Amino acid sequence: MRFLELREQNDQLWEYTHSVIMGSSVKAVALSYSDNAGISRVKTIPTERLRHAARFGVGMSPVFDAFLFDDSITSSKFSGGPMGELRLLPDLSELRVLDPTSGWAYVPVERFRQDFEPHPLCHRHFARDAYQALLNQNVTSKMAFEIEWVVSIDQGSEFKPACIGPAYGLDRVGELEEYLVDLYSALQFQHVAVEQIHPEYAPGQFEVSIDATDPIQAADDCILVKHTIKRVSRKHGLKVSFAPVVSAGGVGNGGHLHFSLQRDGAPIFRSVPGEVHELSVEGRSVIAGMLSELPALCALGASSPASYLRLVPHHWAGAYRCWGVDNREAALRFVKETRLVTEGGANLEIKPFDLSSSPYLAVGGVLAVAAGYLNNGLLPPDPVVGDPGLLDETQRTNLGIDRLPSTLEDSLKALVDSSILRSSMSEELLTAFVAVKEAEIALARSMSPEEIVSATRWRY
Repeated sequence: MRFLELREQNDQLWEYTHSVIMGSSVKAVALSYSDNAGISRVKTIPTERLRHAARFGVGMSPVFDAFLFDDSITSSKFSGGPMGELRLLPDLSELRVLDPTSGWAYVPVERFRQDFEPHPLCHRHFARDAYQALLNQNVTSKMAFEIEWVVSIDQGSEFKPACIGPAYGLDRVGELEEYLVDLYSALQFQHVAVEQIHPEYAPGQFEVSIDATDPIQAADDCILVKHTIKRVSRKHGLKVSFAPVVSAGGVGNGGHLHFSLQRDGAPIFRSVPGEVHELSVEGRSVIAGMLSELPALCALGASSPASYLRLVPHHWAGAYRCWGVDNREAALRFVKETRLVTEGGANLEIKPFDLSSSPYLAVGGVLAVAAGYLNNGLLPPDPVVGDPGLLDETQRTNLGIDRLPSTLEDSLKALVDSSILRSSMSEELLTAFVAVKEAEIALARSMSPEEIVSATRWRY
C-alpha cells in the first residue's frame, strides 16, 4: 500500500477511530514495527497527535534496520549510519485499545521515505507485496501463528518456572488460573479471536492459538498478542520469554505458522479423492515448493542463532525436511480434511518457525514461495509416517528426507541462493537482513550453547 492510499484509508476510518479512543479514555498510542533482529521497535504519541500521525506519519531513524538482538549496530550498503529520516504511518484499521483502564492503544505502522515511497526495508510492506503477488493469481490465504512462551517467577536473568505441574497438566492451570483468565480477558477486549490456551511440554510453558485470518493481520496479531502476554504477566509479577530456547538442551518455544490457500473460495488443500495424495495439482505443487525452499525460509522464520538449538530431532520442531499428515516431527505438518476438519480447515503447518523472527518476514516469505510454486505442477515425495529421526541415513535418503540447516549460517546461505525469495525481498531488504544476521552469527560464534541461551533468553 502506498502512502497516499494508506492515508486515505486512515481518513475514512478517522471518525470511527476517534470515537473508539475517546470512548475508551485512551491517552497514548504505541506505533510499532518489527526489525531485522525480530525485535518490535516503537514510538509513542499522545492521542491528540494521532490524527496528524495518521496523515503525515511520525519521524524515525532508519538505523534500526541495522540493530542486532543485543542492540549493537552493524551496517550494510542500505542500512546503518546517522543519516536519513523515515515516516511511520499507522494503519488505523488495525488499531486496538489494550485494556479498559490503562489508557493505551496499539497500532502497527508501515515505514515510508520522505518522498511518499515505501521504505524498501519495511517488513509489513514486503508481506503486503508478497500477498499481492498471490492475489494477482486470484488466490487468497489465511494464516495464524501458534505462540508459545514460558512464565518465570525470577525477575532477574535466570529462568524459574512459575508453575510446577505436569506437562499439559490441569495442575498448571490451577496454579496460574487468575493469570490465564486475565489473559483471556485482555485478548477478548482487544478483539483477538482466541481458539485455545493450554499448558505445553516444557516447565512453565504455555501456548495460545489464534484464529486464522488475513496474512497481514496474522502478523499484526502475533506482535500484539506477545505484547499483551508480557503486559498481563508483569501485572502478576511474572516474567515471560518467547525465545527459541530458555534452558540449554531443553524444549524451546515455537512460533508455528499455519496457512491455507483458496482459489475463488475453493480451498486448495481440500481432499480430492483419486488424485495423488488426494490433493489438487496446486496443493501438491505448493507443498513441493515449500519443501524445496524450506532451508531458505528458515532464515526468515527461525532467524536467531538460538533457533538452531531448538531445531533438533525428537523435539517436535520439524528438524527434517519432509511432510506428513498430522506428523508433528515433520517440518511440514499437513492438517488434512476429515469428517471433523472441514475442507476450509485443511492447512499446512510450518514447524521450524519460532518467535525470534519478524512475523512479517515469515509471512511474506511463505506467501512468496506459495505464489512462485502454485502453478509449477510439482509433485512432493510421499508423506512421512512416524519420526524421521528414527530412520537410518539410507532409509531417509530413499524417502528423500534430509536435515534442515543446523545453523543460522547455513539457512542464510540458502536464502541468498533462493531466486524466489531473493527477488521478492528486493536487494535492499535482503542485503540489510543478511548484514544483521551475519553480525549476529559472528556475535554468537565464540559462545557456548549456554551462553547463547543466556544472551537471548529475555530479548524475545
